[in-house]
Order: sequence, then structure tokens, then C-alpha cells
Amino acid sequence: MPWKRLELLTSRMRLATPATNADISNAELAFDTEFSADYKDFLNYAAGGEGVIGKDTYVMLWTPSELKHLNDAYEVSRYAPGLLLFGSNGGGEAFAFDLRQPHLPVVAVPFVGMELDAIEPLAETFSEFLEKGWEL
Repeated sequence: MPWKRLELLTSRMRLATPATNADISNAELAFDTEFSADYKDFLNYAAGGEGVIGKDTYVMLWTPSELKHLNDAYEVSRYAPGLLLFGSNGGGEAFAFDLRQPHLPVVAVPFVGMELDAIEPLAETFSEFLEKGWEL
């Protein structure tokens, strides 16, 4: 995703400094997956961030170095195997990639009652997730 577009989509967020390629590679290794190109573009632009996307969708997007720790803390592999949480709405829902699908669609899952039957599809790609933020 072009940086000008990322700048516009994240203009109301407090962004972390960009992730290094090593940060991204280490996170991919921890989950035995390869992140999508658009998610890597975002991480190279900002490792994570917090604020509003779209009209009024609040997001907390975790840094690559936080992914393993937070997924372990929420026991995702136990309650929702195949998901990789990458952030939340700051309340009761987590945002996740569905690693069971080859194109890594973005889904929402409740923190309480986390299970695969409770996931809600949000977007086919990370870019679409940012673009559709006003609908979430």
C-alpha cells in the first residue's frame, strides 16, 4: 500500500516508529506464517498505533514485538486456534488474521467467549480493514 494512502488512513492515530525487517521476520517465525504484503507495508510505515480510523472506529494495533506475548496471554491457540490477534477495538473485541485461510482475511473475535464460532468477518485484506474502518 502506498505510504500516502497509509498516511491518510492513519491520520487520526498515534503511530509507533516503523518496525524493522528483523521485527517483522521474528513475528512471522513466531507464528510460522508469512504476513501479507499490505500488512508488512503498514508495519514498515508504523509498527503499530492507536486511534481512530474511518469515521469513528477506534483501533489499537499491536507492534510485531507484542504479537506473541499478547496472543499467548489471551490463550488464542487454546480458544481460537488458527487466529493471530493483531489488535483490538480497545474494548471487548480483538482484530485477528485468520491463518486458516491462505489470504489472511481480517476477522473480529470477542475477548470473552473467544472461539472460532464467534468470529465475524471484517475484511478480505489488512488494507481493506483500514479502508472499511468507518463501517466497523
